[in-house]
Amino acid sequence: MALPSSGEIKFSQLQTEFGGSNPIQLSEYYSKGNAPGSGEIQLGADFHGTAFVWTADYLVVAGGAGGGRYGAGAGGGGAGGYRTSVGTSGRNSAAESSLTLVAGTTYTITVGGGGNGKSSDADGDAGTPSSIKQGATTLVSTSGGGFGGRFTAGGNGGSGGGCGGSNGLGGNGTANEGFNGGNGHTSAYNGAGGGGGGASGVGGNGTSSNAGNGGTGLTSSIDSVARAGGGGGGCVTTDTPGSASSGGGAGATNGPATSGSPNTGGGGGGAGGGGAATSGQGGSGVVVLRVGKTATSTTGSPTVTTSGGYTIYTFTGNGSITP
Repeated sequence: MALPSSGEIKFSQLQTEFGGSNPIQLSEYYSKGNAPGSGEIQLGADFHGTAFVWTADYLVVAGGAGGGRYGAGAGGGGAGGYRTSVGTSGRNSAAESSLTLVAGTTYTITVGGGGNGKSSDADGDAGTPSSIKQGATTLVSTSGGGFGGRFTAGGNGGSGGGCGGSNGLGGNGTANEGFNGGNGHTSAYNGAGGGGGGASGVGGNGTSSNAGNGGTGLTSSIDSVARAGGGGGGCVTTDTPGSASSGGGAGATNGPATSGSPNTGGGGGGAGGGGAATSGQGGSGVVVLRVGKTATSTTGSPTVTTSGGYTIYTFTGNGSITP
């Protein structure tokens, strides 16, 4: 609610509208309302009729994809799309513009789920998008990770999935979200899947002796957490499965691959060699909002922390926020 357009303005009203700590110091309100960035502040002239502008920085990571499963090697799942207004965004692109939220308006938060891995020969499942929406308008939406291939090309997504144990190509990533998956490799006696793409690096290619490593992820400037690494590729017994980082799952041979870590958007590891091989599930996504004032209300039980004068809301499941 805006401050009065005339008459007296109390310090308590100023603090309610713009935030701040006790005891109140006018220096906290430089560049707020119509106040200058330094020098003298006049309560009436600088704050009559003004209101807090909800500029929100964000990190939105979609759900990562599951890895593929195939005896001759399968690809790792691609990481979920990674978009942020602070630091480096996905595919090592520049930060996007901050959001301006309207006070009293409810914004719906959707956190994407990770794609399923497989216990029998099949492609993994793609991850699903995460978003911030108001009404019919999608403010931020990211692609889910591309599935890890069986004996096929990897799926397209925020980051592309790795190709299965064939001489094929990894899936394509999305601009400003993530990189491509790695290519697969096959020869007369062995096969190795490519690694899933990550937010900061392409998935590794399968070779005659190794499956591809998952592409690297990014560490958020908002909360210093590494996320959105691709899943490692799976391979036959004679080869070495692919590794992973930043929430991605490692590949495997003749055993279960590792799943992507929850709320990182990491891709699941691919599996090969048969036996008890099971590919990894993709990690679920996350939505993080950083604002300069405490929200009026939230749903979905986000984790709330403070840092550097900001309030940070971390949604690990669906919910809403009302400035």
